[in-house]
Amino acid sequence: MDFTHDPALGSWVPGATGHPDFPIQNLPFGIFASSRTVERRIGIAIGDHILDLAAVAMLLPDGVRAMVGAGEALALNALFAHGPVAMIRLRQEIARLLSDAAHEQAVRPALYPARECVMHLPFAIGDDTDFYTGIRHAENVGRLLRPDNPLLPNYKYVPIGYHGRASSIRLSEVDVRRPSGQFKAPDAGEPVFAPTARLDYELEMGIWIG
Repeated sequence: MDFTHDPALGSWVPGATGHPDFPIQNLPFGIFASSRTVERRIGIAIGDHILDLAAVAMLLPDGVRAMVGAGEALALNALFAHGPVAMIRLRQEIARLLSDAAHEQAVRPALYPARECVMHLPFAIGDDTDFYTGIRHAENVGRLLRPDNPLLPNYKYVPIGYHGRASSIRLSEVDVRRPSGQFKAPDAGEPVFAPTARLDYELEMGIWIG
């Protein structure tokens, strides 16, 4: 925790102070595009706006400016690879730009109304590990395979993890395409390849580590 989390800290960005989702105390990074900048860029949510990080790079100290890049960015991987100490410093410098009215004239052109922007998957995902976080969920799934002993004996000691299909990760509000696969009916001679006839859905929580 540092000065950027101070509840009394305000912002000159209209509507940002006390915003229910993105006040200055919460400055999440993402990848966005808009009608003004068709290419994808690194953005930071502030109130009802998105700050184009590269567009304010020249206002940052030399040691921080080098992290930002020149503009177009397809993912946050390279930025976050600088590590937590560097990312904290970057966050502090952005908070100073957005809280000190002396920077308003220089920063305001780099703000985009969020309603005019399209968000993209923020990271290039090379691998995905999924695991049960709730005991009821683990029991319900276990009953499908082991009706008499649904909960694996190690559940309460280590997470039950398994590989997910990283290529299937999508943003919220993006259509999910019914997957195709190979299956064989009990009375069929050969398996067939076709869209799945049974499609289930779950609420998932994704956590970016690093």
